[in-house]
This record gives sequence, structure tokens and C-alpha cells, in this order.
Amino acid sequence: MENEQVFSRNPKAELKNTTKKRWLKPLLVIIAIILLVGGFFAWKTGSLFDKISTNGNLLGSLSRMVPGVTEELVGEKEGRVNILLLGMRGEELTGGGLLADTIMVASIAPTENKISLFSVPRDLYVQNPGTDSRSKINAVYAYGEEKRKGGGMEDMKTVVSEIVGQPIGYALAINFKGFTDLVNAIDGVEVDLKQPFEESMQFNEERACDAYTFTKPTGRFENKYYTRSEGTKYLAKSYPLCTNPNVECGGTFKLPAGKQTLNGEQALCYARSRKTTSDFERAKRQQIVIQKIKDKALSLGTLTDYGRVTGMIDSLGNNVRTDMQAWEMKRLYELEKGMNNPQMAQRVLENSTEGLLYTPEQRPETGYILLPIGDNYDKIREVFKNIFIIPAQVDIEPKN
Repeated sequence: MENEQVFSRNPKAELKNTTKKRWLKPLLVIIAIILLVGGFFAWKTGSLFDKISTNGNLLGSLSRMVPGVTEELVGEKEGRVNILLLGMRGEELTGGGLLADTIMVASIAPTENKISLFSVPRDLYVQNPGTDSRSKINAVYAYGEEKRKGGGMEDMKTVVSEIVGQPIGYALAINFKGFTDLVNAIDGVEVDLKQPFEESMQFNEERACDAYTFTKPTGRFENKYYTRSEGTKYLAKSYPLCTNPNVECGGTFKLPAGKQTLNGEQALCYARSRKTTSDFERAKRQQIVIQKIKDKALSLGTLTDYGRVTGMIDSLGNNVRTDMQAWEMKRLYELEKGMNNPQMAQRVLENSTEGLLYTPEQRPETGYILLPIGDNYDKIREVFKNIFIIPAQVDIEPKN
């Protein structure tokens, strides 16, 4: 009977079993590669979030990322997720390293298929949270960090939320090195300039001498005057002026007209330039560059390129801080990925015909500052609320 069973085997079944065995080994190899690559990215991403997140780590978020578990971002139920974007020199750099000279709110309205960018000028004079003091908004982050680690981000969210009249759910801060490394990791960003661009003043400018950055005396002075109650003025303070001996952006930064791809250093200099134009024009350039980075970083070619993805991850590390947890970042990515060519709305809060800000008379203790019309934020809040339906700000370059 045993021999009969041997000789009565089905040739087709035998071939099927053999085929299965042939495919089993390569299939296991493929699975192993996927696991190894997945493990690498999990480790890489976990290490990244341990470094950059001020609100928990990757392991603490894993339960939120299990399939079937539904979680919503702050503002998602209301149809608008607001994220504060901050740019600064860097925590480790002296001479104003924590001054937030880029302050921008990105709003995502997934159900409406819309995204907006709203820039707040660094010279807006605001109340520092939890104190009786006031300062320019770009100093709020630094003051908050002096009080407690992570306080800068929370205080900036509090102040900006008060300005725009809506909750700011999340914040992300990036320093100069992170910005340049990120742009280089995606092989640069393309801009199309209708005319040549030149910043001939800022990177050679004089500032009040300090012990860190502006240390080369010029022999000139900046005088601050105070007006007495009867209307007469007197010299309140005289500051010696210095330049930065470590000249940035080549001293005079230039770009020709036309289409060109900017590397990290060039993109940073272009986004920082303001002296020859204005802080408002700088904010508009920053919005353009941010869009270019976002579009390229989220493009299919970049996300499927192993070298670029790891480069982008490495560029963040010590150069980015956020209060988003891993599951929140994942959810944000899913929302954006699900949007189909979203409508982009852009606005720079400026001292213009819109009548939103004004410049009061300068005082020695404040210098140049901006205040909201009516000394309240009502008009600004109205613009922010209706940013998707009010007429576009035509002097900002369109997305495409």
C-alpha cells in the first residue's frame, strides 16, 4: 500500500509544492529586507522624535498609531488645524540665537481642500505671557526659555493665538542649520525671479556693539532721544556701532533674474534678506521658499528616494523642535496627502493700506515697533478667520 501511495502521487500537486518551495526563500528574503528597512526607519524616526519633540517620544505615541484607533488633531473637528512655524539662528549661537525672526501660522482646512500661510511681523509689540512686561514678539520665545525649558514655544503659541483669535494647536521651530541642511537634502529649491535680487546692506550692517556677534567697531554711534512732557527732546543714550567680523552671505548677496535652483545657503540668505527692502517683503519671500520646500519634500520623487529621505531626517535632529507627537505628525501627513492640489491662501500682516497695523512714535525703551490699529486685534482676527475667502494678497508670488 505504501508503494501504491508513492506511485499514485499527483504530478500537478507535486509541481505546485515545488513551486511553493522555490518562491518561499526569496519571499522570506524580501520580508526580511522590509523588516530591516522598516526597523531602520522606525529607529531613525524614533531617535528623531526623541530629539525634537518636547511633548513625549515615539514609544509613548505607538498606541495612538495602531490601525483602527482614530485620533484627531487639535482643530481638526472644527475644520482648521493651526500650526505655528518659527525660524531663528539657533539655541547654541550667541547674540540673539533664540530671537524668532520668522513667525508664521500655517492653517490646514482638509475638508475644504485649502491651506494658508499667515506671517506676523517680528516688530509687533506684545504682552509677555504671565508677566507685566511687553516686548517685540520676536523676543517672546527667548524670554519663555529663560523661565523654563520649552516655555518659549508655549508662550509663542499663547501670544499668537491671542493675535489671530484662534487656538494654535502646535508649533515647530527650525534653526538656520536645519533650514540649510533640509534644502540641501532635497537638492535645492527653484525660484523664478522677475528681476535681479540684491541685498547690499543687511549682511554688512551696523548694530549696537555686543560681546558676541557685532564686535568690530566702526567709530560711529546710534543716538536715542527722549521727548519731555513739554515737547523738548534730550539725548537719552548713545550706542557705539559695530559690524559682524564674520561676514554672512558674502557681504552683498545677489541673485540674477530668471529660473534658478538655490542651495541651502542661498535659500537662507534669500529668506533672511530685509534691509534693502523691508521685513514685510522678507516675510513674503519666506512664504515662497516654505512652499517650494514643502512641495518638493512631499513630492513622490523625494519620498521614494532613500538617500533624500535619510538626508531630510538627518537634517532635523538637533536643529528642530516641535510639540507634536509622532502620531500627530503622522496624522498631519495623512491629512495633507489626502488633499488634492489644495487652494493656497497667503497673507503677510503688514503696515499697509489694509489698516491693520501702525507705527507709533519711537521711544528709547522700545525703538521701532508695530501696534494693531485700535490697539486691539479685532481686525487682524477677522482677516485670519476669513483668509480663505477674502481677496488674495496680489504681491505674493502665486504657488505655481
